[in-house]
Amino acid sequence: MRRSLPVAAAFAATTALLLTACGNGGDGSKGNDKIAGADTGTTKTSASASASASDSIARPDLTLPGDIKETFQSWTTGDATKDAILADAGHAQTAVTYAVVKGDLKSEALAFYQAGSALPGSRDWVKTIVDSGSTFTGAVRYYSPKLAVFDKQSAGLSYCSDESRAFNKNRKTRTIDKTPANNDSYVLYSTRLEKNGNGIWQTTKLVSDRGNKTCTP
Repeated sequence: MRRSLPVAAAFAATTALLLTACGNGGDGSKGNDKIAGADTGTTKTSASASASASDSIARPDLTLPGDIKETFQSWTTGDATKDAILADAGHAQTAVTYAVVKGDLKSEALAFYQAGSALPGSRDWVKTIVDSGSTFTGAVRYYSPKLAVFDKQSAGLSYCSDESRAFNKNRKTRTIDKTPANNDSYVLYSTRLEKNGNGIWQTTKLVSDRGNKTCTP
């Protein structure tokens, strides 16, 4: 299932809405591609170890199996608010992977970090993977984050993912499908985040464009 979804239909228009302050109306397109672990690269920090690690919020477990690694490259800024947003955006990605490896469409972690149209879109994607009898293995690097903070409650974030070292794995036989890397191994994500009453920056809208030239080497 990796690298197999079609490009989001209205990606450009929807991205413009997600990355501007007036983008909270309507139900944007939500192409939710596979999310797994990450390449080590020249990583500065992992989202799971950044701003949110020191807050007092009780958070769900996001521990992934040892064969899955996520890296969030240049995912800190030194600004507390921006780093909190980036951390929760990273958790939202990890939550999808966690739901897949657990085979849990109703994962607490997924609903904790996602809401709005992003949550049912991610649940549909998890269901597709689980129903196919697959899970993930390998590494994914998330990089080139571009963050716009609109106000105290909303923000927009775009970033790339490198899935060239991530693969589908048969859930029963554990056979790994090592698909050769190509332009579709790289994905551009555009998201909208909104801060909920518990202080979590939830991803509320998400679109993805696989093979976008912004992210391909």
